[in-house]
Amino acid sequence: MTDAREDGVRMTLDEVRALARKVLLGTGLSRAHAEAVAETMVAGERDGCASHGIYRLLVAANSVAKGVVAVDADPVVSEPSPALVRVDGGGGFAQLAFERGRPLLARKARGYGIAALALNNVVHFAALWPEVEALADEGLVALAVTPSHAWVAPAGGTDPVFGTNPIAFGWPRPGGPPFVFDFATSAVARGEIELHRRAGKPVPDDWGYDAGGQSTTDAAAVLDGAMRTFGGHKGSALAAMVELLAGPLIGDMTSRESLTADAGRGGSPIGGELILAIDPAGFLGDAVAEHLARAETMFAAIEGQGARLPSQRRYAARARSVTEGVVIPAALYQDIMALVPGE
Repeated sequence: MTDAREDGVRMTLDEVRALARKVLLGTGLSRAHAEAVAETMVAGERDGCASHGIYRLLVAANSVAKGVVAVDADPVVSEPSPALVRVDGGGGFAQLAFERGRPLLARKARGYGIAALALNNVVHFAALWPEVEALADEGLVALAVTPSHAWVAPAGGTDPVFGTNPIAFGWPRPGGPPFVFDFATSAVARGEIELHRRAGKPVPDDWGYDAGGQSTTDAAAVLDGAMRTFGGHKGSALAAMVELLAGPLIGDMTSRESLTADAGRGGSPIGGELILAIDPAGFLGDAVAEHLARAETMFAAIEGQGARLPSQRRYAARARSVTEGVVIPAALYQDIMALVPGE
């Protein structure tokens, strides 16, 4: 039950889901899109990823209001070749397109050992880990990449060329949640900078540049200028790889082309996504259990010395939020409630 507090509003996950759907339906999204998009936001909130949680309602509503999103798009699934799946999202949000293509991707991966899914002509605003986790939950190894808008400067430069260009990976683990990581190739997620701006907090001076190419701790200045890649030239190379794999390779936009197509509307990125799915049994046959156990030995060696596996923090937050709910910052809650029809 919703509980207002000085530091925010405590909500159950079902309440977050209901609120997200209500807001999204109120923007004009079809029910199928609203339900798929809401689940991504619930997952972010549930797993303690505030920059990918219910805050994204503001982002999604803005993209709809600016005319960037086709609110009733009906994704079309096709098969370019035996091991490939393509979904034309028709200009709608990526979540429904992924859900439409996922069953066929999984079936092809099990049939051929490896398969790929290209999402084309979709609008992106969310993290990729829910997608690779869903595939890993089905026993598949998954890798996903997507560009965004040109917000990030290459190493050695200060003018935006790349998007935040996330890379996500999922590995199934017997008897437990999968090993999952998802990180932007930028120094930080753009949503994290936006949350700093909303809170009036400075950002570290290595997160980005202002419009004049100078390092700054002003979040708004970074949003108007250029973000940096993580790890210097290494992050820059990975960002370029993502541009190629989820842009020209699948016949979709680069981050610079996405920003041009936005035409100053300030909406979410438009373009494509590439998802690879591998069935371990395709390589290993009857020996699959033996070799997955060897992977567990590696995980144990990591955890045995006190190191944290990626996704452990999310899983811990998930266990808490399922029983305790989540707390939405008061100012954010007020902004979201302003979007609720009739409020």
